Amino acid sequence: MRLRAITAVAALVTALGTTVHAEAEAHPAPGSVVTLGAGGFDFADPEVVATGLDVSWGLDFLPDGSALVAQRDLGTVLRIRPGQPPVQVAQIPGVVASGEAGLLGLAVSPRYRLDRWVYVCFTTASDIRITRFRLNAPQTQQVIISGIARASFHDGGRIAFGPDGLLYAGIGDAGVPANAQRLSSRNGKILRIRPNGAIPADNPFPGSPVYSYGHRNVQGLAWDPRGRLFATEFGQNTWDEVNVIVRGGNYGWPIVEGPSTDPRFRAPVVVWPPAQASPSGATFANGTLFVAALRGARLWTIPVSATGTVGTPVAELVGAYGRLRTVELAPDGSLWVATSNRDGNGTPVPTDDRILRFTTGERQPPPAGRAGSHAAVPAQP
Repeated sequence: MRLRAITAVAALVTALGTTVHAEAEAHPAPGSVVTLGAGGFDFADPEVVATGLDVSWGLDFLPDGSALVAQRDLGTVLRIRPGQPPVQVAQIPGVVASGEAGLLGLAVSPRYRLDRWVYVCFTTASDIRITRFRLNAPQTQQVIISGIARASFHDGGRIAFGPDGLLYAGIGDAGVPANAQRLSSRNGKILRIRPNGAIPADNPFPGSPVYSYGHRNVQGLAWDPRGRLFATEFGQNTWDEVNVIVRGGNYGWPIVEGPSTDPRFRAPVVVWPPAQASPSGATFANGTLFVAALRGARLWTIPVSATGTVGTPVAELVGAYGRLRTVELAPDGSLWVATSNRDGNGTPVPTDDRILRFTTGERQPPPAGRAGSHAAVPAQP
């Protein structure tokens, strides 16, 4: 009941018009006091760390603080360092891009200093698959999981390592909603696998990579400091969602969309109309869940207490940079945000797509599971 009340309040606030801080292109006058936005970041004065990208999608960091970025339609991985031009470090073989499909999620192994693995999720001509490779031999791809039904839309594709050192993947329903309720299908699910693709013994359905089900199109995965998994999900016509993911949970699609009192399903903790969200990437920092919104062209900031209570969402960067695909917390505590204006649905400017870097002036601990972090106890191999 408490979560439904929070959801109702959040929906009412967004419907009536969320209070928004100063847009990011408004720079403070010299000597003025900078007012930090929700979550403690200065959204008025970003550093542009990369321009001219082509549908930047997956993004993760190497231990030295540089970023790896996947370009969806080109099937390439770039290495990005502030103050330097991007450098292509990999061309992923077999990527077939169409519609929303292509090279999607990217995750750096939490044991990268030891194993050097980089993971990618992408669509081929016949399936969705996850592979891993090393930067010194990018054409040598080791398949982790394959054979998942693909489509031009609703492929999901976000991958991330959890605090347990295991790899999680948001997989869309590939345009067949009924698959989300079928445990025999891996579509419409969040999957959980070992780094080598093996199925963990403590997964909720023996012998299956399925961790949760009843999803339409999950494109954001983020853990709070207590290890709770939050996922963003595209709705169909009425409600986009943020869900707290529990082992074996059923999130209702396609039977329900958004809030539900049906005891068979887990209710979302936040909902928005699709015009205000279409939520993709997500990350945690400073007690706040950050969600990049595509159609909504904004960055949602959602306070989450230590006990898991979810507060009222506040929008930042509304319309300032167009469609936002990905948000990630860097090892130095800065917040990196990738635009997605060249994805066929935006109105790009000559510098798109861009990656923006926002700071607080204080170093933040890396999220659990991040490469170079000592917070996680990574699984092997």
